[in-house]
Amino acid sequence: MKKIIFTVLVFSFSLFGADVKWEKDIAAAVERAAKEHKPLMVLVTKNGCRWCDVIKQKTLKTPKVVAVLNRDFIAYEGVVDEGTVPPSLMTQGTPATWFIKDKSPMFEPIMGAIESDDFLKALDIVKQEYKKSATQK
Repeated sequence: MKKIIFTVLVFSFSLFGADVKWEKDIAAAVERAAKEHKPLMVLVTKNGCRWCDVIKQKTLKTPKVVAVLNRDFIAYEGVVDEGTVPPSLMTQGTPATWFIKDKSPMFEPIMGAIESDDFLKALDIVKQEYKKSATQK
């Protein structure tokens, strides 16, 4: 019985306690994305931004979103006030979610906080486009 309870607790923690694995700096993120042949997701945020907190605390905490990002993407967060956003990815507002392939944006950024179901749909589109462009080479 103790083994069953322990297994359930471990599974619950891994399901609900998981976080997106963020790269520490943009150069490492770009390098890892190229090495692993994965799209790079760059989340541009600003301290004190209400909608940045919403996307980080709701959408990016959803177990399905976390699983897809950690498996199929390299993730990096750049914070405007901390000077960690590449100049080419600066936007008028935050949050802005960019998807990068070969150091170039694949699309215009997703602006604002979106629900996890819509975010998962966007991730699927990015993965399909990434694979399509990779096979065209």
